[in-house]
Amino acid sequence: MEETLAIFIASTLRLAMPLMLAASGELVSERAGVLNLSLEGMMLTAAFFGALGSWATGDPYLGVGCAILAALVRGGRAGLAQRQPARQPARGRHRLQHPGARRHDACSTASSSAACRARRSLACPSSPCRASSDLPFAGTAFFQQSVIVYVGLALIVLIWVMLNHTSFGLAVRAVGDEPRSADKAGIPVAATRWQAVLITGFMAGFAGAFISIADIHTFTENMTNGAGYLALAAVIFGGWNVGRTIAACLLFGAATALQFQLPAMGINVPTAFLLMLPYLLALLAVAGVVGRLEPPTSLTLPFQRGK
Repeated sequence: MEETLAIFIASTLRLAMPLMLAASGELVSERAGVLNLSLEGMMLTAAFFGALGSWATGDPYLGVGCAILAALVRGGRAGLAQRQPARQPARGRHRLQHPGARRHDACSTASSSAACRARRSLACPSSPCRASSDLPFAGTAFFQQSVIVYVGLALIVLIWVMLNHTSFGLAVRAVGDEPRSADKAGIPVAATRWQAVLITGFMAGFAGAFISIADIHTFTENMTNGAGYLALAAVIFGGWNVGRTIAACLLFGAATALQFQLPAMGINVPTAFLLMLPYLLALLAVAGVVGRLEPPTSLTLPFQRGK
């Protein structure tokens, strides 16, 4: 039972990681007043260029760099939207497919050999990590992940510190709630929102790289399978708070992990219910069932000086 629980926790963390990365980045832009519905497309673009860069160079870390750069370029288009005088458009329409199709290992195919080498290179390289992986329960649950998981957790902590304990975080919150007052106080509203969108792009790129390089080990069509939309829902579910948003991502990750854990335990639950569970939770979040939601006052509203 203990080993089963450890595997479930490890699976939850792995499945929730791309959501946590993307959602924490999206949280920054939404706190600045920019709703970025292109998050799914940014993650998918990053997943492709991450796998391509890793395959072409044989270096997974260069692949991660390619993924982040591609997402930043894609995110720059979304950043242009917040400069328009009209309400920010809904961008990034994307087709969903069966979420169970995303979890497979393609290391047996010749075309993914470079991605498999990347996966092995991204395994935790330090001896303390390897020693910790042998610990009972905690080793299986927490210390057998890709190095991207631990870097990602550090980035999420940095975002929390940035939003709550830095002058830039104060500026982000100000332009998201009262952009005119922020402008009068000397805060460059457009530049702050642009920087927030770039942070979203960076985190979405890291999330896409995790999926294709560290998790799936290859690229397949529509491999993000709505993860960007789940991340958007997690921001709403979490009430635009970093801690609660991460908790929502872990909840979605646990719901996805149950798709594999319950059948392995011999528990007979309809497959259709397990497949829809994360999206059902997301729907409840967007519908406001989780409680009163108070988004940033100027979310999706454009800002023009003098108007």
